[in-house]
Amino acid sequence: MIVTTKQLFDQAYGKYAIGAYNINNAEQTMGLFRGSIQSQSPFILQISRGARKYTDKRMLEGMIRAADEIFPEAIFAVHLDHGDEETCYDCIESGFYSSVMIDASHFAFEEN
Repeated sequence: MIVTTKQLFDQAYGKYAIGAYNINNAEQTMGLFRGSIQSQSPFILQISRGARKYTDKRMLEGMIRAADEIFPEAIFAVHLDHGDEETCYDCIESGFYSSVMIDASHFAFEEN
């Protein structure tokens, strides 16, 4: 079940850590979901800007939706990891991502 990142943090606060894992392909996705079920642990599934280009955002979202159906007991958030401004807006507008993180490290310190 896809939840917001805030929901995961609120539930875990003061009790346990939440792992955040980047995926690029079906094998990583299946391994992550199987491990989560086995350990009964919620997690943050991270997608990088590079993975969205390499695998294609539609393929990644399709794999995640399929894994959510196959493993309905899995509790996780979907997070954009180190996106640029354009990618962040695209993820927000898609309505699929629980959270986004912009990577502004290329800007001057005052702007970042």
